[in-house]
Amino acid sequence: MIKILVIHGPNLDRLGTRETQIYGTDTLDDINMAIQEFAKDQKVEVKIVQSNHEGEIVDEIGKARDWADAIVINPAGYTHTSVAIRDAIASCSLPTVEVHLSNIYAREEFRHRSLVAPVAAGQITGFGLQSYLLGLRAAIEIVKKRE
Repeated sequence: MIKILVIHGPNLDRLGTRETQIYGTDTLDDINMAIQEFAKDQKVEVKIVQSNHEGEIVDEIGKARDWADAIVINPAGYTHTSVAIRDAIASCSLPTVEVHLSNIYAREEFRHRSLVAPVAAGQITGFGLQSYLLGLRAAIEIVKKRE
């Protein structure tokens, strides 16, 4: 069975009430339920974590090497600032799909640069909750092609 680690970065625990004009009204629980339903339909095992702390995210990426076949990550605000998360992804050797709820390229200029994108297999941005499901589908296909 394919195993995928899904990581939600900082402030995503506040979805549904935080800047709904940008992030929509889906809560993190809504997103997690959709991820779990999709994973069940695809016969894929997922582990879902959320952290507001860079070091915890780095630790989860490191531990994934022993369990997961791929990672789907929304690094949120760390997208643009975290060399540590970028390096953790680069060193874990797992295919990683970067996802974002909003279109980061249609927002403030500082959001247009992702430190994660160069070490990710790909990036999906701007489709709300669907970004995660598209990211999972992409991760599954990458793993299947490697088998």
